[in-house]
Amino acid sequence: MAKRKLEQFAQFTALENTFEFAKENKGQWNKIFGNDNPIVLELACGYGHYASTLAERTPHINYIGIDRKANRMWHGAMHCAENNITNARFLRISIDDVNLYFDTDEVSEIWITFPDPQPKDRTAKNRLIHPKFLERYLALLKPNGIINLKTDSTLLYNFTKRVIDECKLPLFEDNADIYNWADRPDFLDIKTFYEKIWLKEGKTIKYIKFGLKKGAFDWIEDMKKYC
Repeated sequence: MAKRKLEQFAQFTALENTFEFAKENKGQWNKIFGNDNPIVLELACGYGHYASTLAERTPHINYIGIDRKANRMWHGAMHCAENNITNARFLRISIDDVNLYFDTDEVSEIWITFPDPQPKDRTAKNRLIHPKFLERYLALLKPNGIINLKTDSTLLYNFTKRVIDECKLPLFEDNADIYNWADRPDFLDIKTFYEKIWLKEGKTIKYIKFGLKKGAFDWIEDMKKYC
């Protein structure tokens, strides 16, 4: 297993659609894609299935999958390379440092698919929907930029709704069971590796689409303690 991971890591770094800790790309992503199309991020993308499938379905949009584990993103990067999907890239960084890699107003939309819900109160600050992260995303997103969350976690779903309510953020979609949603958008049918596991376990899949706005987090005196 360790040998396989090392092989995937080496292959990942050799692909033309992958980057590692490439701070020089900040503000240059549209040039890298060779067009002015919108840029969409998938944070904690894991195997990169969502980013690669969205890229395949919507070639007029640029997608960047972000994760710390190259051997996982290798799957999505290889799929795109083998199928000539040229509007997807994969970036190996920590999401804590995302502002070092993207410039102000460089991103149009963010996807967060099945992130670790960080169920303990003491680790709530690590939830990717925590206000400390949302404030970072705000700096990257264009005006009227969108955040999409897809999760099996009731805890994270309720936490997100609380953040949206207390920060008075615009809420565009809220569905606690997308597979019982008659008018479900096609892009929600994409199933990640982890989603397939949760569905087999009988869990319901939740979806929230919301926006950010300047000053929304100013009232939180100590974000690190917000949970």
